[in-house]
Amino acid sequence: MKILLATDGSEYSRQAIDKCAYFVAPEGKTEILIMSAAENVTPIAAEPFGVSNQYYAEVAADLRKQAKNNVDDAVELIRGKCQGQDVEITTEVFQGNVKEEIVEAAKRFGAELIVVGSHGYGFLSRVLLGSVSDFVVHHAPCSVLVVRS
Repeated sequence: MKILLATDGSEYSRQAIDKCAYFVAPEGKTEILIMSAAENVTPIAAEPFGVSNQYYAEVAADLRKQAKNNVDDAVELIRGKCQGQDVEITTEVFQGNVKEEIVEAAKRFGAELIVVGSHGYGFLSRVLLGSVSDFVVHHAPCSVLVVRS
């Protein structure tokens, strides 16, 4: 089985990691792609305090490092839960539109299942902020498990 697990390091993602471990095949090989996003940092056009480009570069590097830590933590948790099973884990840290990147990665990877956590936003928050899980459910090329807390 090929599983794509998307994580943002939140408690909701940790619950998704726990559920993902249930889908590891007891016999045969399971491939898991663990993804996390480093958000884009966009300089403000009319910066009142003259923040340097160096500052934005450092913030972007910190966000990439945090995303890398998110996938590393997920790998450790999955390995701990799936000891003795044939699991191949790869990781990917990306920048871009989180929703679209997950769907595109699932297509490239040939995922049979996507596992994501749900932040549990209500209707209005989903409308204003957008919902990653909602987008993935409606655009994914495979089954999607949305883990609620």
